Amino acid sequence: MSAAVTRILSDLHYGEHASRVSRLAQLRPLLDGADRLVLNGDTLDTRPGRDARYSAVCRNEVAEFFRENAPTTAFITGNHDADLSANHELELAERKVWVTHGDILFDNMVPWGRDAVAAGRRIAALRAREPDPENLRIERLLQIHRWVARDIPQRHQAERDRLRFIARYLADTIWPPHRAFLILAAWRTLPKRAAALARRHRPDARFIVTGHTHRRGIWRQLDGRLVINTGSYTLPLAPAAVDVRDDSVTVREIVLRSAEFRFGRTLGAFPLAAPATGAETLGP
Repeated sequence: MSAAVTRILSDLHYGEHASRVSRLAQLRPLLDGADRLVLNGDTLDTRPGRDARYSAVCRNEVAEFFRENAPTTAFITGNHDADLSANHELELAERKVWVTHGDILFDNMVPWGRDAVAAGRRIAALRAREPDPENLRIERLLQIHRWVARDIPQRHQAERDRLRFIARYLADTIWPPHRAFLILAAWRTLPKRAAALARRHRPDARFIVTGHTHRRGIWRQLDGRLVINTGSYTLPLAPAAVDVRDDSVTVREIVLRSAEFRFGRTLGAFPLAAPATGAETLGP
């Protein structure tokens, strides 16, 4: 009998023009062979937008599709879908695998975003109200991030016209030019930030699975921990899937082929029973 498989995906961003997922049915091939599915944040955008009806439709479509087509599904919240569930993290394989979206790694949530300054101030203010701000448990830190994320309005994500979306996307993402450097800095620092946070709050975790920054990769840290980012379904980057079994963690690329998402090459396979080893970095 084959071992049970928990499959982790993230950052579908369903309902947004930049997402390659125009129809949820495109995801069906990715569900084969999974006994449990984990959607690790930013499945869609549930934040306040100009068209609340459209957001509600997307939310209902997501709930219906995964209920009818997927095995047991755990929705972990991200900064775009802070109210999608009450789950902000997940521990698997006897706490050896820690899954969380990844915005918790940054004190201003999205350091390259237009709302970073306001988000950082709000997060700092909420932390300062706590009895012991310097020693907050990870559960409380995640909750604070979700409170702040929930109230940040959609920007280009709410635009339904494709041409206006492109203009607003470019304005929100690459202008002014220094924003590109902030994105690169987030990509560069994410692995070390993830390992440091795990050492403090989830010391048993040897594998940290995140999304958020949209850059797919695998990074081995000096302490032996492996940080895995599952990328994104939004252009121009690419996604990956993580399969967790009783004895192993496998990372596979996801490709869009014949209008469906399918598995491509294996990016890494790692035993759970031994210290994590493997490629230092595997990019998009």
